[in-house]
Amino acid sequence: MNILIVEARYHPAISDALTDGATKALQQGGAHFTRASVPGVLEIPAAIALGARADRFDGYVALGSLVRTGTPHFDLITQNCFFGLTRLGADQGLCIGNGVVVAATEDVALQMALKEERDVGGDAARACLVMVALAKRLGEQA
Repeated sequence: MNILIVEARYHPAISDALTDGATKALQQGGAHFTRASVPGVLEIPAAIALGARADRFDGYVALGSLVRTGTPHFDLITQNCFFGLTRLGADQGLCIGNGVVVAATEDVALQMALKEERDVGGDAARACLVMVALAKRLGEQA
């Protein structure tokens, strides 16, 4: 099973914690993975779409963080990132684990990313693996 991890690097410490959790979960699940970095969360859906066109991956893990700024810009980025990921999953049938953290502060986002606290990256990787298994099972039933 080949998985593409797309990590937004806007908040590097949070990205590192998310990626650590995701890679550990994928290794435990027996998956092979490739990592790709993008500047921010808005670029994640496009990077996943590029990966899908390469036809090399069974699933995708989206990792990044958004810290509330109180501006409309924050809301637009959040909505478009999540909408983009949802569209890729629903319209193209891609198996995506969503590990994009939305938090009030960087400290809260980091706590959500850390394995000891919440392990959002690991949860996203495990969700991806479940979706890949479901896609394979449903494909076998067709």
